[in-house]
Amino acid sequence: MESKFYTFLIFPGAHGRLLKIQLPFYIVHLVLAFSVVGLLTVAVLANSYARMLLKVSNYNNVRNEREALKTQYRTLEKVVDQTNAKLDSLQSLAAEVALTYGFGESRRPRFPLAVLALATQNNSTLESSYHASLYAFRLMRNTGTVGEGEGLALGLLSGSHMAVPSLWPVRGQITGGFGQRMDPFSGESANHTGVDISAPAGSKVEAAADGIVLHASPDAGYGNEIVLDHGYGFTTMYGHLSKMYVVVGQEVKRGQVIGMVGMTGKATGPHLHYEVLIHDNPVNPAKYLQG
Repeated sequence: MESKFYTFLIFPGAHGRLLKIQLPFYIVHLVLAFSVVGLLTVAVLANSYARMLLKVSNYNNVRNEREALKTQYRTLEKVVDQTNAKLDSLQSLAAEVALTYGFGESRRPRFPLAVLALATQNNSTLESSYHASLYAFRLMRNTGTVGEGEGLALGLLSGSHMAVPSLWPVRGQITGGFGQRMDPFSGESANHTGVDISAPAGSKVEAAADGIVLHASPDAGYGNEIVLDHGYGFTTMYGHLSKMYVVVGQEVKRGQVIGMVGMTGKATGPHLHYEVLIHDNPVNPAKYLQG
């Protein structure tokens, strides 16, 4: 059987020699087949590459949006922290005003305005508070504003001023003040609801006023923690203790040792975290510390 050929004639030019190429039939078909396969392969690769570029572009857009959302979240978080701090301050101020003027209700009667103001003056002693209270009582009596506050004033004169948390729970330097500050662990702004008093580990911690133990157990943040109820809306909290010498329900006296300074919970060193609360709202303890 005679083989079939494809004949290709090449004319190089007017003065060139004519070239004649003969290729078998099957070779031409193989070349065409490989060409089609190659074109299809290039088309598939180009399509895959285009889809990959599109996915990369979408990924970059999503990542940029994520970073923008994270930035907005941090900004909102700071705004919320600042707003919460201002709200806490306003709540504390409202609680103090309510306590001072006798608004609302409490578990026990409140001190009259003049007595409370005079009894909690900075740098005052118990004796001067006694005479100031006597003066306040006479003033209220002369102006006709004693009323039911007469019994409270007389009670203050007879010793109920011991319910005001005016005693330093431990002597030392205040290393962390009340209010907004930078958290030592997260490095972000946070509201500090008490004061940190630095003292050597094992220093005695005393009750700031007469009261009853409401809480005496470990806490995740403040470690060994004691909470005292002093009546008249006053509550104090003592945190990071190494030892606790009281139990829930126990009555304690002003100056009684209730624990020892430590660094339990989240603490960078031995110190006492001390809080004063009025109707469960934290206030600045410095207002009530003598000296």
